[in-house]
Amino acid sequence: MGKCSVDERCRTRRSQDVTQEHPTPQAPQVTVRGEGRLEIDPELARIWITVSARGADRPTTLADLTRRNAQVLDLVKAQGTAVEKLETGSLSISPELTRKGRGERIHAFHGRVRVTAELTDFTLLGELVTRLADLELTSVDGPWWSLRPASPAYAEARRLAVTEAVQRARAYAEALGTSLASLLELSDAGVTDPLMPRRAAFGSAAVAYSAEGAGEAPPLDLEPQRQTVTAEVVARFTMNPPSL
Repeated sequence: MGKCSVDERCRTRRSQDVTQEHPTPQAPQVTVRGEGRLEIDPELARIWITVSARGADRPTTLADLTRRNAQVLDLVKAQGTAVEKLETGSLSISPELTRKGRGERIHAFHGRVRVTAELTDFTLLGELVTRLADLELTSVDGPWWSLRPASPAYAEARRLAVTEAVQRARAYAEALGTSLASLLELSDAGVTDPLMPRRAAFGSAAVAYSAEGAGEAPPLDLEPQRQTVTAEVVARFTMNPPSL
């Protein structure tokens, strides 16, 4: 018996690939979609803190802004390990102009700095927000509830999506009186991420707190909002030929 040439082996492999890619009566296929969905407690709470200052001259405004910013940072850092991230964002000092005669003159200076804090201990969050809002010319926005980027919830949602795809495909095969033979393709249709801009769809709420009139307000009772994570996959299987 002679040996097959290289070209013949290539043609044989291409023929097998075509058989796998295109369904035939001997190798029927089923394509299904699977979804995994989880609702879990958030892991992080993010707040934005805005510190403002206004003065008749630039040095005074900058000094007030620096002092108030230091108060905010000290208060947040005092929460210890409950603070996962603390970052200073934009800083601005701008003049307020007024017209006098034919020209313009500087009437006052405005300063503003934004600080972002992420906390993992939500029992401290209500008291912290209240104390921050009680500081002079300080406002707080948030909280925004979220998961960590590497949260196990994402992997679990994908696992659930694959499990559902297999179960759905098996149900179709059993309805035909046959069974699944092999997996041809599994593609990721996407995983929803609460950290992305679309997080508002998961019920994230933003509330603003201002120092004006806060006084000695009691700590706010903030209930963490559960996060929804979903994953979708598309799977393609071959089935054993059914007897129709």
